[in-house]
Amino acid sequence: MSSSDEEESMPSDYEIAQSADPVPIWDLLEPWDLGNEDLQYYGEYKAKVEHHAVERLREDAEDRANNLVLVTGMTPTPLGEGKTVTTVGLGQTLDHIGEDAMIAIREPSLGPVFGVKGGAAGGGYSQVLPMEDINLHFTGDLHALTAAHNLVAAMLDAKVSQGNELNVDVNDVAWPRALDMNDRALRETVVGLGGKSGGTPREDGFLLTAASEMMAVLCLASDLEDLKERIARIIVAYDDDGEPITVDDIEATGAVAMLLRDAIKPNIVQTIEGTPAFVHGGPFANIAHGTNSLIADKAAFGMGDYLVTEAGFGSDLGAEKFMNIVCRLGDMTPNAVVMVASVRALKYHGEDMWPADFDAIEEAGVDAIERGFENLDKHVENLQKFGVPVVVAVNRFPDDTDEEVQTVLDHCRDDLDVKAAESTVFGEGSEGGEELAERVVTEVENNDPEEFSPLYEDEASIKEKIETVATEIYGADGVTYTGTADEDIERMERLGFEEFPVCLSKTFHSLSDDASEKGAPEDWTLEVREIYPSAGAGFLVALTGDVLTMPGLPADPAAADMDIDEDGNISGLF
Repeated sequence: MSSSDEEESMPSDYEIAQSADPVPIWDLLEPWDLGNEDLQYYGEYKAKVEHHAVERLREDAEDRANNLVLVTGMTPTPLGEGKTVTTVGLGQTLDHIGEDAMIAIREPSLGPVFGVKGGAAGGGYSQVLPMEDINLHFTGDLHALTAAHNLVAAMLDAKVSQGNELNVDVNDVAWPRALDMNDRALRETVVGLGGKSGGTPREDGFLLTAASEMMAVLCLASDLEDLKERIARIIVAYDDDGEPITVDDIEATGAVAMLLRDAIKPNIVQTIEGTPAFVHGGPFANIAHGTNSLIADKAAFGMGDYLVTEAGFGSDLGAEKFMNIVCRLGDMTPNAVVMVASVRALKYHGEDMWPADFDAIEEAGVDAIERGFENLDKHVENLQKFGVPVVVAVNRFPDDTDEEVQTVLDHCRDDLDVKAAESTVFGEGSEGGEELAERVVTEVENNDPEEFSPLYEDEASIKEKIETVATEIYGADGVTYTGTADEDIERMERLGFEEFPVCLSKTFHSLSDDASEKGAPEDWTLEVREIYPSAGAGFLVALTGDVLTMPGLPADPAAADMDIDEDGNISGLF
C-alpha cells in the first residue's frame, strides 16, 4: 500500500479513540493493589491517585529499577513532530516486548488545543484515552490552578485597596492574572477604576495558566505539605523599600492550597493498548520548565521498571530544563534520551523557511534533509553533554519515502554514531516501535548513571548559569543584558536566590532567540531582558528575545475546524 493510500484509509484519531475498548480504571490498576480507597474516580476511565497511595507507590519504587527515559526532539515545525505520540508509543511497545513500563505526560492547555496544534494526547494508535476529555476539561486541574492563581491576585489587590498596610508598591507588582486560553488582548491591561468601589488603578496583564508559577509549584511539589510551603514563599510584589511580599504575607496560603487539594493528586488513565499513563501538570517549556509533575513521576516509579516521560518543544528548551532543573530538584537521573526527528522538520531547517510553507516542505528533496542535519546534530550534541545515551526516533509521516527515512537513519548511525530507529507507532501502535524500544533497552542496560551531570553547579553565579546554557545549548557566542536584567540580577543576589537554577524563556522556533533563524545559527548573541524569581518553584526565570507569556490565536485557529453534533460526537479536535 502506498503512503497516500495509507493516509486515506487511516481513520481519524477520534474515530480510533471511539473504536477502542478501554478497561475500567479500577480493573486496570488492580495489579498494583490500587483499590477504591486509593483512587478518586472521574467516571469509568479516569482517576486521581490519593495522597496515601502515592506515598505507598514511592516506597514500592525502592524495589524497582527506576529506569527513566526522556523523550525530546529537534527544533519542531509549528505543527509539532510527534513527541507525545512517540512517548505513548514507546511506553506501549516496552510493555509489548515484556518490560514493565509506565508513561507520564503533561495535561494539554486549552490555549494550544484551540490555537495551532489542536489536541495533545498523542494520536493514531499511540494515544491516551479518553482523548476528548483529556484535551478539554479533564479532571479540572487547569481550572483549579487558574482559580488559585487569580485568588492570589484578588487578595493582593484587596490588600492594596483596603489601606495598603503592607506598603505594596503598585508599580512593582509581580503577580498578573491568569487564563487558560490564548487571548492577546489581555497581555497588557489596566485594572481598578479608582474611587470607593473601583479598586486602585494600576497596570496589569494576563498570562497563560500553563506559564504561571502556580503551575510550576504544583509540578515540583512532593506532597501537600510541600505544596503549601512553596505557595507561601511565592513573591507577588515588592514594598516601597524593595522588599518582597509573599503569598503568606497577604494571608492567602491556606485558601490557595485548599483550591489545589485535588489538583495535586496525579491523574491516571490508559493508552489505547491499555498501558497505564499519568497525565498531570502542564508547564510550558518555552516559559516554564516544561515537564509533567514530579508526583506523577515518583508514583510511576512504583508501578514499573521503566518510566517514559517527555519534555516540551526541542531539547534546547524542555530537555535542558529537565536535566538542569527537574532532575536537580527531583533527585532523578535519566537513563536514556529519545530524540524525535522527522523528515518534515529536517526539510524545514534545510529550506530555512519562516514562516513555514508546508507544500514546499513536502516537495523538497533529500538534499533539503541533508542541509537540515545541522539542527538535528546540534540537539544530539547538546544531550550528549549531560552524559546520557541518545537514541534517535525517526517519526515517520505517511508521505515520507523510504529513501528519505533511510537517509536520516544512515546519517544518525554512520555520521553521529548514535542508535536510531524508524518509528511508525502512530499508524501501527506498539508493532511500529519494536526496533526503537529494543534500542532504548540496550542503551539503558549499558548506561552508567554516574556519568549524568547537569551543565552547571549550584554555586555558579547567575550570569555564569545563563551564559552556560546560551553558549553550550543554544550555540550563542555570548549574552547581552538589556532592560532591567542587570538590576534584576542584583536584586536576586540580594534576596539570596543566586544558587537557584535558571529557566530561560526563549522561542521554540529556533535554537537562537530569533524565531526566523533555522538550522544551527552561528555568530549571534543571546539577549536577556528581564530576570525574576519563581521563589516557590525554586528557580529563576530569564526572559529572552520577544517571548510572550500570553500567546495569541493564529489567523486560522484550530478551534475554527472543531464541532460537536447533536449526539455529542466531536470532530476536528485532532
